[in-house]
Formats: sequence, C-alpha cells, structure tokens
Amino acid sequence: MADFPPLTLDQMAPDWAQAMAPQAPLLARINQELAQLPQPFLPTPENVFNAFCYPMSEVKVLILGQDPYPTPGDAMGLSFSVSPTSALPRSLRNIYRELEDDLGIPPATNGDLRPWCQQGVMLLNRVLTVTPGEPASHQKLGWEEFTAAAISALVARQKPLVAILWGKAAQSATPLLGQTPIIASAHPSPLSASRGFFGSKPFSRANAALVAQGQTEIDWRLPA
Repeated sequence: MADFPPLTLDQMAPDWAQAMAPQAPLLARINQELAQLPQPFLPTPENVFNAFCYPMSEVKVLILGQDPYPTPGDAMGLSFSVSPTSALPRSLRNIYRELEDDLGIPPATNGDLRPWCQQGVMLLNRVLTVTPGEPASHQKLGWEEFTAAAISALVARQKPLVAILWGKAAQSATPLLGQTPIIASAHPSPLSASRGFFGSKPFSRANAALVAQGQTEIDWRLPA
C-alpha cells in the first residue's frame, strides 16, 4: 500500500481551506483510496494542492485540465505546468505555439507556469492524482466531485471570472460555471490540437473577457 502523509485542507490558502471545508469528509475518503494503492502516486503529496495555494479571492481565470502528467518528475499540481527542469510535454508545446500565434509571445524555455498563477490564473485539473505511467488512472476516485465543489465555490463568489476549457474532460464542468464567460476548444494534445485548439485564440479572448468585466488583462509572457 502507498505510504504518504494524508492530504489536508491546511495545505491550501486560507480562503480556499475555508471554502472547501464541507468537502473534508470526501477528502478523507480520497485519502483512504490513495492509501490502498500499491505504489506512490503523482504528483508528490506536498504538491497535490498547489493549484489551491494561491488565494481564491484573486482568481480571475480558470484553466481546466484533465489529470496530472503521468511521467515522474513532471506533475507539479498545476494543470499543464511542469517543473522548470522537465522537458516540455507535447501538449504544453502546443499551448506555447498557440500563445505565439495568438499574441506573438515567443515560447518559454521551460514549462513552469507559476507566473500565470501569481496573476490570478488557476491551473486546475479535474482529477488531482495519477498512477505513474497510467493516464486517467484515478478517475472515479472522488476527485471529480472535489474539484466540482471548487469550481462551484469560485462561481459563488460572484466576482469576475473567465473559464478556459480545453477538451471534453474540462468541458464537463460547463454546467457548474453558470454565467461565467467560457472559452472552449479541443484539447492541446497532439491527438486533437489540429481539430480546433490551434487558431482558437484563448489568451486574447480571455483578456477581452476580463476587460469586459472591468478587470486587468493577464500578462501571458513567461520568463525566457
């Protein structure tokens, strides 16, 4: 069985921990499920809630992913982001290609997207853990319900928000978003990017939706 320190709401920013407090029993059940696994999961336990480490009150763009990268060393608890020392996954290379086509921003040399988080972009996966080498292996573990509660909490703030939904897993959250402006397209995966992701201009459209709500734009540039 997997041996790990249990995931707790205390790992989140205080306002997120308060908003997610009703999900503590669900998190306890997820911890039990994770403890029964025959091997460790990704990302490492201290990184699972990284998307919740930035204040909930400051979130103005939500980018939803499916589940963490299954390659050891890549997943860091933020959808599509990888550690600075990791090679760029193909989906992220496609995101950078679209960013350049959309806003003329050259691709960054690494895949660390935390500068976006610091401006109010929440990089959230629908499922927060995965077995190494086995994509989508932790679906139905309870994470979909947990992250649905997080999305609903964002909407309930009644503050400006834009949602970027790439692929079917992300778009399954549409009913939770109410009147939130949604920018939806195919997933940036090499299997689907050419079927509607390329040319979708999500970054400029998100900024336009923010300005329409009286918010400042996101500076999507990343350090070289």
